[in-house]
Amino acid sequence: MKMHINPGSPTQRIDKWLWCTRIFRTRTNAKDACLSGAIRINSEVAKPSTPVHISDEVSVRLHGQERKLDVLLLLEKRVGAPIAITAYVDITPQVT
Repeated sequence: MKMHINPGSPTQRIDKWLWCTRIFRTRTNAKDACLSGAIRINSEVAKPSTPVHISDEVSVRLHGQERKLDVLLLLEKRVGAPIAITAYVDITPQVT
């Protein structure tokens, strides 16, 4: 299964990446989160069409909590959970 976007275009729309990696259940939910200002890429508010690159830091505010993710992989389509979690590293600070 081919998982990387082709090397000539190492970017992907943030709404699609969030959906492919199973952060959001639907692409529409991912789009709505972007439009509401809940998604940031490298500390800048992201529109649904904002490109995400490998090594970007994505902040997602979901259910009253903020998650910080480092992008490791761009996916062409939605994949199963075991593969999806390999596309990012969760760097959210642990609350003690």
